[in-house]
Amino acid sequence: MPSNVLVVDDDREIRKLITIYLENEGIRSVGAETASEAITLLERESFDLVILDIMMPEMNGIEACMRIREERNMPIIMVSAKSADMDKIQGLASGADDYVTKPFHPLELMARVKSQLRRYTKYNDQNRSDTPVIELDGLKINTATRQVMARGREVRLTPKEFDILSLLAKNKGTVMSIRKIYESVWKEDFFKSDSTVMVHITKIREKIELDPKQPIYIKTIWGVGYKI
Repeated sequence: MPSNVLVVDDDREIRKLITIYLENEGIRSVGAETASEAITLLERESFDLVILDIMMPEMNGIEACMRIREERNMPIIMVSAKSADMDKIQGLASGADDYVTKPFHPLELMARVKSQLRRYTKYNDQNRSDTPVIELDGLKINTATRQVMARGREVRLTPKEFDILSLLAKNKGTVMSIRKIYESVWKEDFFKSDSTVMVHITKIREKIELDPKQPIYIKTIWGVGYKI
């Protein structure tokens, strides 16, 4: 069954271009001109990934991403003409899994789409029963169903947040460098100035820790990286 992607952009020509490339890859797509229209479509139909423009009238992409993340964990790729580090950080902090700057090469976007879909499909296979549940003093991580329970309550993580948490949990006690985490989760070369991992760690702590400023699960090893 082909993957289903929601393309949200108020520029009709960009939606059309992305749709053409998705269809060439055998991926079904549905377009939305506004964030409000996208929210409505998500309530009616199941999607495997969302390509979301930031600069849109009425509700912008940041607000839309936060709304989507309240109930859904499919990958979200943000596209924006804003290329500053703080804009990227804001996009990732709102729950996006990737950030692509306009103008972008369509083939690069397709590579990122396929990478996200591969991970999402692989780790959301409900039939996988051979993967153990990792339990860490009140934190339960089910890598088969991608569910996380913290002190008895379910925690909703984005796909990237889950991948980072499960990576650290599987390597409990081992300090993982930022480079190692990034290259293991994103499957891309790490750039020294990239703050992507830090942003995601912050969001994970906000969701699983009683006090994110004094974490008991994910510890920062200054100058090295992170560990559980």
